[in-house]
Amino acid sequence: MPAPDFDVRYVATLARLNLTDEETRTFQHQLADVLAFVDALKKVDVTGVEPTAHTSDVFNVFRDDVARSGLTSAEALGNAPRRANDLFVVTKVVE
Repeated sequence: MPAPDFDVRYVATLARLNLTDEETRTFQHQLADVLAFVDALKKVDVTGVEPTAHTSDVFNVFRDDVARSGLTSAEALGNAPRRANDLFVVTKVVE
């Protein structure tokens, strides 16, 4: 049962895929199977089921943002191979 409203060849062209006729037929039938499964899921009674975006609780795992002192210019430039005017000197990479 192919899905008539979904053109696998067109999508393959958009994705720059060169599919053979056999591959196109295979993917069309696989897509039809997936769409049939989705149709079966539409028939499930979900009244009273709370909608969720995740299967488990989502919480922030980051630590609190606390300000603290950083490096001084001398400490930051301490191991720099080249420096000038309290700045790092790097090789030019853009012409």
